[in-house]
Amino acid sequence: MGFLFVGLGGALGSVLRYAISLIPYKQSFPLLTLITNILGALLIGCIAAAAARKPLAQNAVLFLKTGLCGGFTTFSTFSLEAYTLMQSGNRVAAGIYAVLSVLGCLLGIWIGQALSKLLF
Repeated sequence: MGFLFVGLGGALGSVLRYAISLIPYKQSFPLLTLITNILGALLIGCIAAAAARKPLAQNAVLFLKTGLCGGFTTFSTFSLEAYTLMQSGNRVAAGIYAVLSVLGCLLGIWIGQALSKLLF
């Protein structure tokens, strides 16, 4: 049964990620992936904090954390884009992108945890 919840959450997360990718943005800097990763970090931080304070059903955790957040975030895409920026000679942009991604996602977790305290 757990596979079903992960699959459903993953499908929803993937559709949401695809929807963000349709936003018209035509620059070489992968801003939409950066935003997606930070939003995903914020979401998983909020879910984890809420689940720690008020236990959720195992299937809900599988749907939200493993499925939804796993399907939504794009860390493998981030890695490929950073690598591609480096390979194309944009080392400074690659470094900025990598640092902003990591720090932004850590900040997203922190804000998500704080939001969870207010909402749940």
